[in-house]
Amino acid sequence: MSQIPHSTGGERRLAVVTGASSGIGLELARLCAKDGFDLVVAADEPQIRTAAEELRALGARVDAVEADLATSEGVGRLYDAIAGRPVDALLANAGRGLGRAFLDQDFADIRRVVDTNVTGTIELIHRVGRDMRAAGRGHILLVGSIAGFMPGAFQAVYNATKSFIDSFAFALRNELQDTGVTVSCLMPGPTDTEFFRRAGLMDTAMGQGPKDDAAGVARAGFDAMMSGKGDVVSGWKNKLTATLAAITPSEVLAQQHRKIAEPGTNVI
Repeated sequence: MSQIPHSTGGERRLAVVTGASSGIGLELARLCAKDGFDLVVAADEPQIRTAAEELRALGARVDAVEADLATSEGVGRLYDAIAGRPVDALLANAGRGLGRAFLDQDFADIRRVVDTNVTGTIELIHRVGRDMRAAGRGHILLVGSIAGFMPGAFQAVYNATKSFIDSFAFALRNELQDTGVTVSCLMPGPTDTEFFRRAGLMDTAMGQGPKDDAAGVARAGFDAMMSGKGDVVSGWKNKLTATLAAITPSEVLAQQHRKIAEPGTNVI
């Protein structure tokens, strides 16, 4: 049950969802549409327009923005599409992965992971969050990862960006605790999306191993956001992983991650 009232004047609530063309982001957008939100959805690929048509069929007014949120220009384009409307929920899901050894990666690809997962995410939250704070209400959901709990050998930059997001979410939540704006962090484990193919991880044990359903992961995050909960780790196996990571030495965690992320090693 939503805790955010309808906007004044009988207007429908507005949700902004990034990375909404597929996977967890699209599932989050579907949940918003079914819960009575209108939507501004964004992704860096043309498929966002197909996703928008599907979401409109659920009864939502949907504005689709094709923009690269790794850039200030892309973030600005998305913010402009909000057009001054009060944002009741911001679901910051846009993210990018990158497998293989750090020194073997192209630095342009590395920078794009950082700029998408960190810089673009916090710039968007900075813009929209200020408006929410001024209005005295709103929900922010950041999609982090249990990857943020462990050094990611052969996925070093991605895991580090998710560690940043996990930490940032709790810091921002504390800063906004008396403002009427809630901040939640969804921390999924391996999920059945296009992430592994796009990150070049299909020849790893992680890429070929079992994965959670994106719809179930999104539901856990959406419910946490709407109830104002601080964080949610989806799935009992991921909860166990997160718990063990807190008491396991970093060197051991890095070696464990190597076993599932090193190309061609221990492929299932």
